[in-house]
Amino acid sequence: MAGVPKFLRLLALVAAALLVVALAACGSGEDEGAGEDASPPVARPADFPDPKGKTLEQLRSELGPGGPVLAPSVSLLEAGGENRLGFGLFERSRKQITQARTALYVSDRRGQTVRGPYPAEFKSLDVEEPFRSDSVKSDPDSAESLYVADVPFEKSGDYVVLAALELDGRLVAADPAAVRVVKDANTPDIGEQAPSVSTPTTGEVKDLAEIDTRVPPSPDLHEDDLADVIGKKPVVLLFATPALCQSRVCGPVVDIMKQVKEAHSDEDISWIHMEIFKDNEFDKGFREQVLAWKLPTEPWLFTIGADGKVAARLEGAFGEDELEEAVTAATKN
Repeated sequence: MAGVPKFLRLLALVAAALLVVALAACGSGEDEGAGEDASPPVARPADFPDPKGKTLEQLRSELGPGGPVLAPSVSLLEAGGENRLGFGLFERSRKQITQARTALYVSDRRGQTVRGPYPAEFKSLDVEEPFRSDSVKSDPDSAESLYVADVPFEKSGDYVVLAALELDGRLVAADPAAVRVVKDANTPDIGEQAPSVSTPTTGEVKDLAEIDTRVPPSPDLHEDDLADVIGKKPVVLLFATPALCQSRVCGPVVDIMKQVKEAHSDEDISWIHMEIFKDNEFDKGFREQVLAWKLPTEPWLFTIGADGKVAARLEGAFGEDELEEAVTAATKN
């Protein structure tokens, strides 16, 4: 790896470790600088340095060391256009950084060609009390928020992502993270026919906990079999496992799903939660439905139009507004 900046050479050694530490720490800290009712910060390109003519190392040096950790919450990035890139930001103490004005920069793996800034939006994963599960309440590591940026990738390959964020009135750089962009993914994409698979329902099991690890389980999210409703009416399909989620975001997104579902209670939409692992045991591998949809991670949210085609998809954590937009995409026709 001659010629590669030292800090980029370290990425291969620390990226995976930082991601595990960061995701395990979701929600471990509190935001001391903003109240619950504070408006999310608005990031604009003009708020951040122009990377033109700079290497990633030079840009990082200009921003100044801040020490935060950037943890991508998505694994699937595709070449040919914009990608929704969700991520978390954490202090070295493992405390989550929230409500920070943030933007992303992207470079080739050598850090020579830098693009950006791409402003990020802050998303809260909080819900109203009636929709907050015991699963989330009892889990100190349950995720509380994330950031989302739209980042274009024209070609497949390995890239480095750098976050610039405003802390205590100054811009700092988070440790860069390595990401891979593929040419084509197997996961069903927008506009494609959604795989028709049978999903378990309340009437098929003696104990709802067999098909729902949320506490308490949600019978209203297991009333319909996907195979019976696909192509007949809009569907919101969430693959998630609140009790076994590696990223600690499954519990919060199921709660968000229930809250948004309530807002659409007068609409003819099927809302389906699908667990990830056979018999809810990690070592037994993925359930057949997860394999049929070719999902590499969890959670995943898909909305499907009445025509049976995927209208929207979201990997990882998502905000209530993102789910609302996904539902609109499935019901607008």
